Amino acid sequence: MSIPTVPLGSQGLLVSKQGLGCMGMSAFYGSDDEKESIATLERAIELGVTFWDTAQMYGWGANEELLGRVLAGRRDQVVIASKFGLMPDPDHPQDRSRRKNDGSPANVRRSVDAALRRLGTDHIDLYYQHRPDPDTPVEETYATFQALLERGTIGTWGVSNVGPADLREWLELGTPSLVQNSYSLLDRGDETEVIPLCAEHGIPYQAFSPLAGGWLTGKYRRGEEAPAGSRMTMRPEPYRHLETDGVFDALEGLERRAAERGVSTAGLALAWALGGTSSVVVGPRRPEHLEPVREALALSLPPAERDEVGSAFPC
Repeated sequence: MSIPTVPLGSQGLLVSKQGLGCMGMSAFYGSDDEKESIATLERAIELGVTFWDTAQMYGWGANEELLGRVLAGRRDQVVIASKFGLMPDPDHPQDRSRRKNDGSPANVRRSVDAALRRLGTDHIDLYYQHRPDPDTPVEETYATFQALLERGTIGTWGVSNVGPADLREWLELGTPSLVQNSYSLLDRGDETEVIPLCAEHGIPYQAFSPLAGGWLTGKYRRGEEAPAGSRMTMRPEPYRHLETDGVFDALEGLERRAAERGVSTAGLALAWALGGTSSVVVGPRRPEHLEPVREALALSLPPAERDEVGSAFPC
């Protein structure tokens, strides 16, 4: 099946409704396997998952370099989104867990020029701020976006990890072409203000971590040890709060419903996320991790059923 596309911003850019998050290929979750990563990227192109998401801080440039090698000679097959702003802590440059935010004009210019070199391209289709920088007025970052647009260095701009107050501040200046935030059955805070704000202003909203770090795949079982090599064995801190009976009850119900539907638990969870967003971005490390994407896009989830699925999860 072909992957549907959705418009991004007002520039006529079309992107695959399913995005590819490339972070795990170069950072945070175990040793990097370039051969398997390349196989995953190749499979994504075959499937039509051609909206690729990377960032300066994913392996501190290594991920952008990986994508550049894969896309050499076929840059036009993929829409590239990359992020700037999260930088190594100058006092602990080798510690990936220590970072600072820098949205200053000088850093934006340095970062985009370095990203262009690593990606082996003359433009980045979507460039966005990784996290808000409380020390840099958004007016300064916005003005730098406009300069990069005029130069043709970027095709459009967006923001990530923003709360409602952050987004309203940006909207006083202009309209981002994308808001990318964490959203899943286990992370629904944006339903209150951010998603309605995006809908009001016609901004595509993309969900990252729609499988909640693997929790919505059936990987983690009540009373059992986390599988070797899983995120809960390598970087459990962001997910410890999910280890409750209420969450496991909801997960077991999701698994039963998926089985009734004849799809994987991950496929159903992705279909749910797609029903409330413009697009989602998944972070596979192996080619087979892309298969739930096909299930989700083929699955028709009526609004009433989507509401029923969501109501079972503690928010």
